[in-house]
Formats: sequence, structure tokens, C-alpha cells
Amino acid sequence: MSEHVYKVLELVGSSATSIEDAIQSALTRAGETLRNIRWFQVLETRGVVDQGKVSYYQVTLKVGFTLDG
Repeated sequence: MSEHVYKVLELVGSSATSIEDAIQSALTRAGETLRNIRWFQVLETRGVVDQGKVSYYQVTLKVGFTLDG
């Protein structure tokens, strides 16, 4: 097994649909400019309540990716 060195950063994703969509939105967008994304960790979950119902979800993620070379 080879050893990996990871770079870690935080992302915030949002969605009007679900927490899962907020996560996927952040990872999809990050994948447009980052290579080798390997894992994520949800650090924080927030939402907006409008007239007693959840209207928006927001998640803060810690994302790890391996460095080239």
C-alpha cells in the first residue's frame, strides 16, 4: 500500500432540496478545479426556516485530496 499525503480544505455547499444535495453540490463544484478528491467530512449543518418549514440547507465540509507526484 502506498502512502498518501493529503491537502485538506473546507467547502460550503447549499441546496433548497436536501442535505445530500448540498454535499453533492460542493463536491461537484470542487471537482471542476481539484483533482484526486478522496474523502469528505461534514463539519456543520445549517438551514433556513421559513414559515415553520425548512427552505434551505447548508453544509460545511472538510475535503481531503491527494497531492500529485
